[in-house]
Amino acid sequence: MSKIRVRNLTKRYGSATALDNVSLDIESGEFLVLLGPSGCGKTTLLRCLAGLETPDEGEIIMGDTVVFSSQKDVVIPPGKRNLGMVFQSYALWPHMTVRDNVKFGLDVQKTQKSVADQRLDAVLNDVGLGQLDQRYPSELSGGQQQRVALARLLATQPPIFLMDEPLSNLDARLRMDMRVELKRFQANAAATTVYVTHDQTEAMTMSTRVVVMKNGAIQQVSPPDQLYRQPQNTFVADFIGMPRINLIEVAAQDERGAAFTNGDIDIDVGWNPGVQDAIIGARPEDIALSDAKSGTSQEYQVTAVLPNGPETIIQLTRGKTTLIARVGHDTALTEGQNTNLSFSSEALNVYDAATGELIKKPNLEVAQAS
Repeated sequence: MSKIRVRNLTKRYGSATALDNVSLDIESGEFLVLLGPSGCGKTTLLRCLAGLETPDEGEIIMGDTVVFSSQKDVVIPPGKRNLGMVFQSYALWPHMTVRDNVKFGLDVQKTQKSVADQRLDAVLNDVGLGQLDQRYPSELSGGQQQRVALARLLATQPPIFLMDEPLSNLDARLRMDMRVELKRFQANAAATTVYVTHDQTEAMTMSTRVVVMKNGAIQQVSPPDQLYRQPQNTFVADFIGMPRINLIEVAAQDERGAAFTNGDIDIDVGWNPGVQDAIIGARPEDIALSDAKSGTSQEYQVTAVLPNGPETIIQLTRGKTTLIARVGHDTALTEGQNTNLSFSSEALNVYDAATGELIKKPNLEVAQAS
């Protein structure tokens, strides 16, 4: 078993706190992505798991082994943690051939030559480098070098993979191809994988769960779809999604508590969140635009039309409020014209303006039935 448990982990650099009392369970075989802006603590957490950084407080358990504990004074070095790591820079030996680079980890493990040769052939063919095994890193493309680093990890067959932004040096098209490859390799190896990135597309397309971090603390741990549809606070809501979510500051309009306004627009969320001041989150695709006015729609002016392949991003303004909508590529809207806008109330999230935290929507069907 290769479950990883992190308990109350804290790491400081002088007066700066890089990790602030972080606790996390990583299930055996899952693909967990650490996501967040620069300086949020994601790489520090990964390096603490690897043993490349020593936390100040807390505990890390891999499988049944405590690899770090501040209370028990346990610090197991990286080489004895039974894991493999792929770095952003690939970290290949320039004077070694592809085969020798991949074989290096097996030599460290003192793997029997016949077993090592057999495993090398299988891994090199699996990553598409079987015909390039005598080349040197300088003779390879960026994508091929990344495959060498991945092959080196796969050859040693560790139960835990750690990856620190391994695709950030590749161009956009190659990154897409390598995402597919990495998911396939990870699934075949059934390895517990912790992957660091600042790229939300990588996080959302590759992960079993995503951990969003800010200022050394975990903001949310969720599967990608839940993370997108139910962000737990306004930071996560604003960070996830492109184009970004519409966050609208409003106040309750009446005693019923379901209708809100900011003076420019009125929004009925369909239930009572129980707050006077709120922030309503509306994804661009959950905004409907129409030539015809309906009972709940309001008129907006189109201030920008941004074609983007299969979709078009529309910027709309009413008073001092600006919103972003995502519509089909065949829209007939043009700058300067007016259109009627309405919200899908079922898709709206309501946040407490004072805390920024999501207000959980009650199960209205159960409430009505009772």
